[in-house]
Amino acid sequence: MHATALIAEDEPLLAAALQAELARAWPQLQIVATVGHGAAAVQQALALRPQVLFLDIRMPGQSGLEAAAELAEEWPDGEPFPAIVFVTAYDQYALQAFEAQAVDYLLKPVLPERLARTVQRVQGLLAQRGSAPASTAPDATLAHRLDQLRALLAPAAPAPGSEPLRVIQASVGSTIRLVPVDEVLVFEAADKYVRVLTRDAEVLIRTPLKDLLPQLDASVFWQVHRGTVVRADAIHSVHRDEAGKLSLEVRGLQERVPVSRLYAGRFRAM
Repeated sequence: MHATALIAEDEPLLAAALQAELARAWPQLQIVATVGHGAAAVQQALALRPQVLFLDIRMPGQSGLEAAAELAEEWPDGEPFPAIVFVTAYDQYALQAFEAQAVDYLLKPVLPERLARTVQRVQGLLAQRGSAPASTAPDATLAHRLDQLRALLAPAAPAPGSEPLRVIQASVGSTIRLVPVDEVLVFEAADKYVRVLTRDAEVLIRTPLKDLLPQLDASVFWQVHRGTVVRADAIHSVHRDEAGKLSLEVRGLQERVPVSRLYAGRFRAM
């Protein structure tokens, strides 16, 4: 089976080793790009549209999971979403998560026998996609991948007995402002900061959103984008534009909040 692939691995020797093993296990596979960090993986994948992605989990800056999530949000409508294989050093939690979501993965160093099984799975997926009706195959594949990625990206469960965050402490000039979490409508990642929006004010904090998420009550705050979390009971309505993209009208805010396709499945009529 002829196919194209991209390898994202920050260690050149490991990237070369994986490419060499793939050449033996799948001679018809064309490696269209080898990159060393997540941002480059996103850029090259969007430009080259490979059918398979081999993504290292731990890379400088953007992780393999984060790169996959961004691709899921930015992937062109109607285009088949790539098959993704995550590459990781041994991490029991990660392996359990991948297995629970039926996501294929490879352990470093990559063993030929394990790679052969992965190649068979990926070839089967691509063959299944090719035999499905063109009008349904891309959407079905993308929806399945989005479900898998959402589960993998879900914040870690808080420690037993720990309380959800109650107050946000933000520097405002020479003072520290205390903002009750009960007043927060939206948390939004912005460069090196997170914008904290209430009905009456906006403050900036330096805590990354991915570190903030496990401290929030997941039944109160819903993630609607890689960089945005919204208070659920403040959502007034959900709007869909002509392109099918969703946005939220939030009580107390003038601007609408965009919803990425990765989290659009949360908003279905009951």
